[in-house]
Amino acid sequence: MDTEAIVNKLIVRFGSDTLGIDLLKGRRAIVSVRPTALTGIAGHLYRDEGYRFVIASALHTRKGFEIYYHFSLDPEGLVLSLHVVLDSEKPHIESLSNMFSASNWIEREMHELFGIDFLNHPNQEKLLSEGNWADDVYPYRKEFK
Repeated sequence: MDTEAIVNKLIVRFGSDTLGIDLLKGRRAIVSVRPTALTGIAGHLYRDEGYRFVIASALHTRKGFEIYYHFSLDPEGLVLSLHVVLDSEKPHIESLSNMFSASNWIEREMHELFGIDFLNHPNQEKLLSEGNWADDVYPYRKEFK
């Protein structure tokens, strides 16, 4: 099955919870989704479609805090990233750590560096910064004019 067909199948299933797609070269795709739909879509990818969670990455932009959750469908050689944009003032999203233990540390790191709250995370303790910067300082946050 080609990348576009795989992504379109996801869009048909989740309708208005999907906000856009970006088909990239070489069996890669990004699907932007509503933050409230993340756990449902991620669970579907894992349980029903055979994807595995690989890693997540975050950045702070003028849009807000953007997180990319990267999944792999190994038999197809496809990497699918779920993209969410969180509010800049009080960024929060449901944790995937209760579904994928592999997301535990990366969510802790994003919490520590960006100040993103991962709701229902089992242990949002510091991972990197013990003694390196104050509790209310998030070194990867940007000041936009």
